[in-house]
Amino acid sequence: MSFFQEPPQLSNQYVADATLQQLLGRHLPKERRSEVEAELEAFAQRVGTEVETLCLKARAQEPELKQYDSWGRRIDEIQVSEAWTKLGRIAAEEGLVALAYERRHGPYSRTLQAAKLYLFNPSSAIYTCPLAMSDGAARLIEVHGDSELKERAFQRLVSRDPDRFWTSGQWMTERAGGSDIRGTETVAEKVGAAFALTGSKWFTSATTSQMAMTLARVAGDEELSLFYLETRARDGKLNGIEIHRLKDKMGTRAMPTAELTMRGTPAKMIGPQGRGVAQMATLFNVTRIYNAITSVGYMRRGLALAIDYAHRREAFGKPLVQHPLHARTLAVLSARVAASLQLVFHVVHLQGKQECGEATDEEEASLRLMTPAVKLFTAKEAVAVLSEVLECFGGAGYMEDNHLPVLLRDAQVLPIWEGTTNVLSLDVLRSIKKDGAFQGWHGTSQRMLERLSAELAPETHEQLQTALNRLEAHLKQSDENELQVNARSWAYSLARTHAAIQLADQAAHDARHGLSSMGRAALNLLVARDWLKIEPLHSSVVDEKRLLAR
Repeated sequence: MSFFQEPPQLSNQYVADATLQQLLGRHLPKERRSEVEAELEAFAQRVGTEVETLCLKARAQEPELKQYDSWGRRIDEIQVSEAWTKLGRIAAEEGLVALAYERRHGPYSRTLQAAKLYLFNPSSAIYTCPLAMSDGAARLIEVHGDSELKERAFQRLVSRDPDRFWTSGQWMTERAGGSDIRGTETVAEKVGAAFALTGSKWFTSATTSQMAMTLARVAGDEELSLFYLETRARDGKLNGIEIHRLKDKMGTRAMPTAELTMRGTPAKMIGPQGRGVAQMATLFNVTRIYNAITSVGYMRRGLALAIDYAHRREAFGKPLVQHPLHARTLAVLSARVAASLQLVFHVVHLQGKQECGEATDEEEASLRLMTPAVKLFTAKEAVAVLSEVLECFGGAGYMEDNHLPVLLRDAQVLPIWEGTTNVLSLDVLRSIKKDGAFQGWHGTSQRMLERLSAELAPETHEQLQTALNRLEAHLKQSDENELQVNARSWAYSLARTHAAIQLADQAAHDARHGLSSMGRAALNLLVARDWLKIEPLHSSVVDEKRLLAR
C-alpha cells in the first residue's frame, strides 16, 4: 500500500497565535481588546479561506504588459489577474488603510491595523506593498498636502468603498540613483500652476495604481522636490507615461513592477520647493513599519505550517515534534518570531500615539530611532527564519507546488525595500546625531528595566542591563569611523536589546494576569542562547581594505 504524506493545514491564524493574543492583551486596554477580538477572529477566518484562494490564483496568473493594440497603437496596458483586483477590493472593505485614519480606537487604531495586516500579508500575494505605499502617501498628504489633495487623493486612499479606493505608487528609483537619490535625473518644468515631469524610473512597484509620489529636480535647483501625479488622464489613457517592461523578479511576482519613462507627465508639487527628501521621510516612516509587519507576518506563517507539519510527519517511528532536536529547532524559531513581533508592535504603538498627538518627547525619540532598526532587523530575520522553516519540511520544502518556497522568495526583497540594511544602519546613526534619539530611547528603556527588576530572574535582569550599558558605552567611546564601520552590528544589538526588554515587559504583564507566558518562554530561551551578546564590534577597517585589494 502506497504512502501519501498529509500536508500541513492552515488553521485560523488569530485563534492559533497565542503570542499575538497575549501581546494585544498588553498593548490594548481591556475594553478595546474585547471590542476588536471578534473582528480579528472573523478576519483571520476570511484570510485562511477566501483570501488564501485568491492569493494562489494571483500568483498563478502573473501580470502581463500589452504595449500595442491590434492596430499598432501604443497602449502600454498592464493586465493583472482578476484575483489581484479582488484582493484590493477586500483590502478596502476591511479598512486595511482606512483603520489608521478613522482613528475609531484613538492611538490604538494603528495596533488593530497592524494586527490585520500581519494576518493578511502571507495570503495577499504581497498586496501589502501597494497598501504600504498608499498608507504612506495618505500620511504624507495628511501632514504636508493642501486642501485640494486632501479632498481628491486622501479621501480615496483611506476609503472603504472598493469602487472609490485608490492605491499609490512610489516612484523613486532611477538608474543613476538607487539608494542615493541625489542621483535623480527626473526634471520638473513649470507649466502654469503645475509642473510637467520628464525622466525615467528604473523600478516602480504597483504600477497599476491610480496615483504616485515621486521626486524630481526643478531646473536650476540642486535639491529635489516632491510631486504628486495621477497615472491616467481623464480619457483613461496613460498620463504621458511609457511603460517599457515589467521587471523579471525573484519574488513578489503577482505584483506589477515596471520600468517606465515620463514624458511631460502633469504633476503637482507638495510642500516647499527643494524639500522633497525631508518630506518623503513622512512616507518612509510608514512604509518601513509596513515592511516590518510584512516580515513578521511571513515568519509566523512559515512557522505555523512547520509546527502543524511536525505533528503530521513521522520519521523513525514517531512524529517530528517528538524528536527533541526538531522540537528545539521549532522552539528557537518561535522565540525569534515572538521577539520580532514585540519589536514591531511596540513601534506601531508609538506610531499610533504620535499620530494622535499623545507621544511624549522620549517616545518620539524612540520611534525615530527604532523605525529603521526594526525594519532592518525583522527583514533579515525573515530571510533567516524562513530558510530554516523550509528545511523543517525536508525535500518537500523545496517544491514550488507546495507553495512553501514562495515565502522565502517574497521575503528576500524585504531587506532591500525601503532601504537596505547598510543604508538603514547609517540612518539609525543619523537619528542619534541629528535628533539625539538614543538618549530618549535609553531613558525609557532604563526606567522599564528598573520597574521590572523585581519581576525578572536576577541573571536575566543583569544581562539586559549589561546589553543596555554596552550600547551606550560604544557610542561614547567610538570615533566617527568606528561608528560607521560598526553601524550594522550596533543596530542589530539595539534591536535585540529592545526586543528582549519588550519580552520582559510582556512576561511581567502575563504573570500579573496569571497567564502562561509565551513572552517569558521566548525570553528565557533567547537569553540562554546568548542572543543578547553584542554583535562583534571592530576598531579599524585595515583588514577589510586588504581583503578588498586586487
